[in-house]
Amino acid sequence: MKATGIVRRIDELGRVVIPKEIRKTLRIREGDPLEIFTDREGGVILKKYSPIGELFEFAREFTDSINKTLGHTAIICDRDMVVAASGINKKSYVDAAISDELNALISERRGMLINSSAKGKPIPVINGEDITGVSSEVISPVVSEGQPIGAVVIMSKQGKQMTEVEEKVAQTASGFMGMQMEQ
Repeated sequence: MKATGIVRRIDELGRVVIPKEIRKTLRIREGDPLEIFTDREGGVILKKYSPIGELFEFAREFTDSINKTLGHTAIICDRDMVVAASGINKKSYVDAAISDELNALISERRGMLINSSAKGKPIPVINGEDITGVSSEVISPVVSEGQPIGAVVIMSKQGKQMTEVEEKVAQTASGFMGMQMEQ
Protein backbone atom coordinates (compact mmCIF):
# COMPACT_ATOMS: atom_id res chain seq x y z
CA MET A 1 0.00 0.00 0.00
CA LYS A 2 1.12 3.54 -0.74
CA ALA A 3 0.79 6.12 2.06
CA THR A 4 -0.79 9.44 1.05
CA GLY A 5 -0.21 11.36 4.27
CA ILE A 6 -3.91 12.24 4.40
CA VAL A 7 -5.81 11.42 7.61
CA ARG A 8 -9.61 11.48 7.80
CA ARG A 9 -11.97 10.77 10.67
CA ILE A 10 -15.01 8.48 10.54
CA ASP A 11 -18.29 10.29 11.25
CA GLU A 12 -21.10 9.00 13.49
CA LEU A 13 -22.62 7.05 10.56
CA GLY A 14 -19.33 5.28 9.77
CA ARG A 15 -18.56 7.38 6.69
CA VAL A 16 -15.14 8.51 5.52
CA VAL A 17 -14.61 11.14 2.84
CA ILE A 18 -12.17 10.10 0.13
CA PRO A 19 -10.15 13.21 -0.76
CA LYS A 20 -10.90 14.85 -4.11
CA GLU A 21 -7.30 14.41 -5.31
CA ILE A 22 -7.47 10.65 -4.79
CA ARG A 23 -10.95 10.40 -6.39
CA LYS A 24 -9.68 12.32 -9.41
CA THR A 25 -6.50 10.24 -9.75
CA LEU A 26 -8.42 6.96 -9.49
CA ARG A 27 -11.34 8.26 -11.61
CA ILE A 28 -13.86 7.61 -8.84
CA ARG A 29 -17.07 9.48 -9.59
CA GLU A 30 -20.12 10.12 -7.45
CA GLY A 31 -22.26 6.97 -7.40
CA ASP A 32 -19.41 4.62 -8.41
CA PRO A 33 -19.56 1.30 -6.54
CA LEU A 34 -16.56 0.38 -4.37
CA GLU A 35 -15.60 -3.04 -3.02
CA ILE A 36 -14.34 -3.20 0.55
CA PHE A 37 -11.60 -5.63 1.57
CA THR A 38 -9.59 -6.13 4.73
CA ASP A 39 -6.02 -7.35 4.95
CA ARG A 40 -4.32 -9.45 7.62
CA GLU A 41 -2.70 -6.40 9.22
CA GLY A 42 -6.07 -4.77 9.93
CA GLY A 43 -6.07 -2.50 6.89
CA VAL A 44 -9.18 -1.57 4.95
CA ILE A 45 -8.87 -1.53 1.16
CA LEU A 46 -11.36 0.17 -1.15
CA LYS A 47 -11.32 -0.91 -4.79
CA LYS A 48 -13.44 0.34 -7.65
CA TYR A 49 -15.97 -2.32 -8.51
CA SER A 50 -16.28 -3.20 -12.18
CA PRO A 51 -19.48 -5.08 -12.95
CA ILE A 52 -18.14 -5.92 -16.42
CA GLY A 53 -14.93 -7.14 -14.78
CA GLU A 54 -17.05 -9.75 -13.00
CA LEU A 55 -17.80 -11.16 -16.44
CA PHE A 56 -14.12 -11.19 -17.50
CA GLU A 57 -14.11 -14.75 -18.84
CA PHE A 58 -17.38 -14.18 -20.65
CA ALA A 59 -16.13 -10.86 -22.11
CA ARG A 60 -12.90 -12.52 -23.33
CA GLU A 61 -14.84 -15.27 -25.09
CA PHE A 62 -17.18 -12.67 -26.59
CA THR A 63 -14.27 -10.63 -28.03
CA ASP A 64 -12.62 -13.80 -29.35
CA SER A 65 -15.85 -14.77 -31.11
CA ILE A 66 -16.29 -11.31 -32.68
CA ASN A 67 -12.67 -11.31 -33.82
CA LYS A 68 -12.93 -14.76 -35.41
CA THR A 69 -16.27 -14.01 -37.09
CA LEU A 70 -15.58 -10.51 -38.42
CA GLY A 71 -11.78 -10.47 -38.58
CA HIS A 72 -11.58 -7.16 -36.69
CA THR A 73 -10.11 -6.24 -33.33
CA ALA A 74 -12.82 -6.46 -30.64
CA ILE A 75 -12.63 -4.75 -27.26
CA ILE A 76 -14.92 -4.70 -24.21
CA CYS A 77 -14.25 -2.07 -21.56
CA ASP A 78 -15.81 -0.68 -18.43
CA ARG A 79 -15.79 3.03 -17.54
CA ASP A 80 -12.11 2.90 -16.57
CA MET A 81 -10.19 0.20 -18.37
CA VAL A 82 -10.20 -2.44 -21.06
CA VAL A 83 -11.55 -5.71 -19.66
CA ALA A 84 -11.05 -7.96 -22.72
CA ALA A 85 -9.58 -7.64 -26.20
CA SER A 86 -8.97 -9.91 -29.18
CA GLY A 87 -7.19 -9.24 -32.45
CA ILE A 88 -4.24 -7.05 -33.42
CA ASN A 89 -2.27 -5.67 -30.44
CA LYS A 90 -4.66 -7.19 -27.89
CA LYS A 91 -1.93 -7.27 -25.22
CA SER A 92 -1.50 -3.49 -25.42
CA TYR A 93 -5.22 -3.01 -24.68
CA VAL A 94 -6.00 -5.39 -21.79
CA ASP A 95 -5.97 -3.61 -18.40
CA ALA A 96 -5.08 -0.26 -20.03
CA ALA A 97 -6.98 2.88 -18.99
CA ILE A 98 -9.57 4.01 -21.54
CA SER A 99 -9.29 7.43 -23.16
CA ASP A 100 -11.27 10.44 -21.98
CA GLU A 101 -12.93 10.60 -25.43
CA LEU A 102 -14.23 7.04 -25.14
CA ASN A 103 -15.33 7.64 -21.56
CA ALA A 104 -17.29 10.72 -22.71
CA LEU A 105 -19.07 8.66 -25.41
CA ILE A 106 -19.96 6.02 -22.83
CA SER A 107 -21.26 8.69 -20.42
CA GLU A 108 -23.42 10.17 -23.18
CA ARG A 109 -24.65 6.66 -24.13
CA ARG A 110 -23.68 7.48 -27.70
CA GLY A 111 -22.67 4.82 -30.15
CA MET A 112 -20.96 5.57 -33.42
CA LEU A 113 -19.73 4.14 -36.69
CA ILE A 114 -16.62 5.84 -38.05
CA ASN A 115 -15.03 5.17 -41.43
CA SER A 116 -11.89 7.06 -42.44
CA SER A 117 -13.04 7.01 -46.08
CA ALA A 118 -15.97 9.21 -45.02
CA LYS A 119 -13.52 11.67 -43.39
CA GLY A 120 -14.42 10.36 -39.93
CA LYS A 121 -11.79 10.43 -37.21
CA PRO A 122 -11.53 7.33 -35.00
CA ILE A 123 -11.67 7.70 -31.22
CA PRO A 124 -8.65 6.39 -29.27
CA VAL A 125 -9.70 3.47 -27.08
CA ILE A 126 -6.85 3.84 -24.60
CA ASN A 127 -4.79 6.79 -23.39
CA GLY A 128 -1.89 7.59 -25.71
CA GLU A 129 -3.09 5.29 -28.48
CA ASP A 130 -1.76 6.00 -31.97
CA ILE A 131 -4.88 5.91 -34.16
CA THR A 132 -3.20 6.74 -37.47
CA GLY A 133 -3.56 3.14 -38.68
CA VAL A 134 -7.21 2.77 -37.67
CA SER A 135 -9.37 2.76 -40.81
CA SER A 136 -12.76 2.25 -39.15
CA GLU A 137 -14.38 1.82 -35.77
CA VAL A 138 -17.73 0.96 -34.21
CA ILE A 139 -18.49 1.90 -30.60
CA SER A 140 -21.61 0.75 -28.77
CA PRO A 141 -22.14 1.63 -25.08
CA VAL A 142 -23.12 -1.06 -22.56
CA VAL A 143 -26.07 0.13 -20.47
CA SER A 144 -27.32 -1.77 -17.42
CA GLU A 145 -30.27 -0.69 -15.30
CA GLY A 146 -30.25 2.65 -17.09
CA GLN A 147 -26.59 3.39 -16.29
CA PRO A 148 -23.75 3.41 -18.83
CA ILE A 149 -21.15 0.92 -17.55
CA GLY A 150 -18.86 0.29 -20.51
CA ALA A 151 -18.63 -0.24 -24.24
CA VAL A 152 -18.05 -2.72 -27.02
CA VAL A 153 -15.57 -1.48 -29.63
CA ILE A 154 -14.86 -3.10 -32.98
CA MET A 155 -12.02 -1.61 -34.99
CA SER A 156 -10.04 -2.30 -38.12
CA LYS A 157 -6.41 -1.44 -38.73
CA GLN A 158 -6.33 -3.26 -42.05
CA GLY A 159 -7.94 -0.66 -44.32
CA LYS A 160 -11.34 -2.37 -44.13
CA GLN A 161 -14.41 -0.18 -43.76
CA MET A 162 -17.17 -1.00 -41.27
CA THR A 163 -20.73 -1.52 -42.40
CA GLU A 164 -24.11 -1.84 -40.74
CA VAL A 165 -23.22 -5.49 -40.04
CA GLU A 166 -20.39 -4.56 -37.64
CA GLU A 167 -22.58 -1.87 -36.10
CA LYS A 168 -25.37 -4.39 -35.42
CA VAL A 169 -22.89 -6.93 -34.00
CA ALA A 170 -21.54 -4.29 -31.58
CA GLN A 171 -25.08 -3.24 -30.59
CA THR A 172 -26.09 -6.86 -30.05
CA ALA A 173 -22.96 -7.55 -27.96
CA SER A 174 -23.40 -4.43 -25.83
CA GLY A 175 -27.11 -5.14 -25.33
CA PHE A 176 -26.36 -8.71 -24.30
CA MET A 177 -23.60 -7.59 -21.88
CA GLY A 178 -26.02 -5.08 -20.33
CA MET A 179 -28.68 -7.76 -19.85
CA GLN A 180 -26.12 -10.12 -18.27
CA MET A 181 -25.30 -7.43 -15.72
CA GLU A 182 -28.96 -7.08 -14.77
CA GLN A 183 -29.33 -10.77 -13.87
